[in-house]
Amino acid sequence: MTKQEFITQVKEKADLTTGDATKAVDAVLDTISDTLKRGGEVAFTGFGKFSVSDRSARQGVNPQTGERIQIAASKVPRFSPGAKLKATVKGG
Repeated sequence: MTKQEFITQVKEKADLTTGDATKAVDAVLDTISDTLKRGGEVAFTGFGKFSVSDRSARQGVNPQTGERIQIAASKVPRFSPGAKLKATVKGG
């Protein structure tokens, strides 16, 4: 599903205009992004939790040359699905 398809679904389910649905989806995504950027987490009970995880520095291999390289430490976004979402996807 693309972002535009998602906006169309939100529009239909919430009886909004396309413009209002676009603003709502953008606001939700911006809020989640901003919270994660500050190191926080966003939890929706039953749906899941968005958080930030630290990935430590590690050795890698350049696939073109076979040369060993050092990959720097970084922060990565994580999503942990909630029980209700897991059950829905599973079909229960």
